Amino acid sequence: MPSVKVGKVVFDNKAPLAFIAGPCALESEKFLRKVGLSLKASFAKLRIPFVLKCSFDKANRTSISSYRGPGLEKGLEILGRVGQDLGVPVLTDVHEAAQAELAARYVDVLQIPAFLCRQTDLLLACGRTGKPVNIKKGQFLSPWDMKNAIRKIESTGNKKILVTERGTSFGYGNLVVDMRSFEIMRSFGYPVIYDATHSVQLPGGLGTSTDGQRQYAIPLSRGAVAVGIAGLFLEVHPNPAKALSDGPNSLFLKDVPDFVRQARSIDALVKG
Repeated sequence: MPSVKVGKVVFDNKAPLAFIAGPCALESEKFLRKVGLSLKASFAKLRIPFVLKCSFDKANRTSISSYRGPGLEKGLEILGRVGQDLGVPVLTDVHEAAQAELAARYVDVLQIPAFLCRQTDLLLACGRTGKPVNIKKGQFLSPWDMKNAIRKIESTGNKKILVTERGTSFGYGNLVVDMRSFEIMRSFGYPVIYDATHSVQLPGGLGTSTDGQRQYAIPLSRGAVAVGIAGLFLEVHPNPAKALSDGPNSLFLKDVPDFVRQARSIDALVKG
């Protein structure tokens, strides 16, 4: 079973739990630096390397009036600069095949958004960059169907693949997490990640924006870690009530250290 290494961070279903954390949207360079520095300090105290995540463009928003971000070129320049200055690897999502090559110059991990996990041209373009690719499982997709998305990346010769569970649509405006999904996707031979915060979204729950139930992010993470996974994906914000995207499901930045300690304790018990 291959490990995927991103800087000092190792993603492996049998290795110590790894972390991807950061704000949902790139609100400003100053904001990202503030969050990134706080996360770096927290993870450094715990002696755990991490990947900083942030989106330069939130292309999939509920409303036309929703904040998206600074855009492709400016956003990538900020992500690359902050990651280099902080000395941490960076993950961002790409939405079109034409974005992949440019994004690969600035960040360390390319992410396939859940709604786009079947887009063949996008998967192939990301795979061809040679960068690690994190494929988020679509809310509409069964876990066993993720094997087809994996094969598309593999066809480019790239085997630096992560697969992420982020909940499954359950009726209207609701998501559930099927714990069997982790075991099924582990069988494909790649590191499995649990997106703890997107999984507790209530899509469109506020009419013109997405609602969320952050109170369930930590309990569900405990369950996912107990199954035996490679990593956790967390959206965090200093003040989620003022976040420009995904505030209702984002964790408070100050709560990250305690949460990471809990998750790592369960992970150590499970993996012996």
